[in-house]
Amino acid sequence: MRRVVAALPLLALGLVVTVGVGLTAFLHSEREVSIGAHSSLVRPTFDGWATLDFGPLLPTVRVPVEGTGGIGVEIDLGDSQVTSLEQLAAQDAVIASQPAGEIRKVTSTVEDMAWVALSKGAGAGVLTVLLVLGVWRAIGADRRAELRGSARRALHRRPSRRTVVGGVVVTALVAGSVVAIVMPVDDADVAGDRTWEPITEVFPELDGTDPVLDTVQIAEGAAASGGSALVQGALNTYRESISFYGDLAETASQAVVRTPAEGETTALVVTDRHDNIGMDQVARAIADQAQASTVLDLGDDTSVGGSWEEFSINSLAREMRDLDVVAIAGNHDTGGNIQRWYRDAGFTVLDGEPVEVDGVRYIGTSDPRSSGLTSGYEGDAADNSAALKEQDAALTETACEDGDVSVALVHSASSAKQLAASGCVDLVLSGHLHRQVGPDVVEGENGRRTVTLTTASTGGAVYAFALGSKLRRAAQVTIVTFRDGAPVGLQPVNLEPGGIVTVQDFVPITPSPRDAVEALR
Repeated sequence: MRRVVAALPLLALGLVVTVGVGLTAFLHSEREVSIGAHSSLVRPTFDGWATLDFGPLLPTVRVPVEGTGGIGVEIDLGDSQVTSLEQLAAQDAVIASQPAGEIRKVTSTVEDMAWVALSKGAGAGVLTVLLVLGVWRAIGADRRAELRGSARRALHRRPSRRTVVGGVVVTALVAGSVVAIVMPVDDADVAGDRTWEPITEVFPELDGTDPVLDTVQIAEGAAASGGSALVQGALNTYRESISFYGDLAETASQAVVRTPAEGETTALVVTDRHDNIGMDQVARAIADQAQASTVLDLGDDTSVGGSWEEFSINSLAREMRDLDVVAIAGNHDTGGNIQRWYRDAGFTVLDGEPVEVDGVRYIGTSDPRSSGLTSGYEGDAADNSAALKEQDAALTETACEDGDVSVALVHSASSAKQLAASGCVDLVLSGHLHRQVGPDVVEGENGRRTVTLTTASTGGAVYAFALGSKLRRAAQVTIVTFRDGAPVGLQPVNLEPGGIVTVQDFVPITPSPRDAVEALR
């Protein structure tokens, strides 16, 4: 018991150092992350607000953060590849209307900074305790007894004035240091004379019916007044996006689609989203109606594969967070960014080898080409054609050797012409064309049938651009039904710019017997 009592001061010392160092490290942490279309700097605070600084030309805004114990965040939105300020403001507004993916990203970043700071604090606490123990043992029992005796004698003597003054100074310095370490900086002091106003007072035309805008505050200053036209345009875009995609998602949630019978499962095909994160909630509504357990992403989630387009993957990952996602990258996703973000999000990324997900065996690989919009493009039509044929041959050889592959995922149908003709898979799914082609049946060389289907752009893209406050053109997703690991039906769903959801007829698929593949093995 005496040892426990003796250890309490050491534990208290270790705890104080851990908390002090941890808080200091946390408050001085910052991370560079991609948020929306910006390269951004994120710093944690203890003011309970998420504060976004858009730079000198646009006002700083903040919104309260709930359920975090008073932890907030400051975000300095930096460079963007968008050159027009008006276009950038509109793009930020659309992304802000679907913020779940970016909120998840920032939350994860702050949590990681907190864990790193805690580990630093714990390390400092342990090191301090070990140091004190080492000094304690180095002094030795005899010397400690002498020091205790000297301390007792000193207590019985009247302290000199110099001793009293010295003790007060030392105590004040120690107390001040502890307060400086443990107590967070008041962000109001840092902000100086910054004054905040509810955005509904600065822009009275806001009707107060948006629960998010009602909580937003805007900093007074030159940027707020000088950038009022830009802010007004961004607010209009934000409200249009909230209204259009919210209404479309509600309509989609009432769509009557075929649901899986006993022993069946379903997957939802999305493709060519091209940054249109507004459609993610709509696609999720269709997935829920179809009772889908898997999402099949056929690529072109971005427009140029840029580092600033991480928001598109963040949004898809957040919306489909409890579903299995099988993904390949498209020709507009060229570069290392997209596939890395897929994996970071927990997606299954196909790379040319068969993979089984939810009882279905898939094969596929990302598009070997690059679009004319991706960074460093030096494309050649002949090289692209050769790359597609090479990819097709490799997929065909692997699928036929495996013998149990059911579904092939490719961005372009040109990557699977030979594969479809081989009869070594039941279904080939593709995108790229931004329009529906099929379903068509190909009679394979081995007597098996292969069904092919190209799904139109889920983002409603015109060329490589889809992000906006509403659909630019008709969008589409496809529901695939499986039984015993084989596809047994397809049902495309059209999503119109006018807010209409059209469910196409269910198209049954009769898979050919598996033993037909044995002839090629």
